[in-house]
Amino acid sequence: MSKKSFVLRIDEETFKAIEKWAADEFRSANGQIEWILDKALKDAGRKKGDKKPTTDKKA
Repeated sequence: MSKKSFVLRIDEETFKAIEKWAADEFRSANGQIEWILDKALKDAGRKKGDKKPTTDKKA
């Protein structure tokens, strides 16, 4: 899989939270952001091999 580089502007507080979360899971901040994005895409049903989003429609 090839990777595309791009600039991400993010506020300092959010980045510090991501760095802490990444350290807790033995990942880099970049790896944690990739994991978050990948999980969000799968959960939303927007990535191949993903699970479809569930809807709670109660009558």
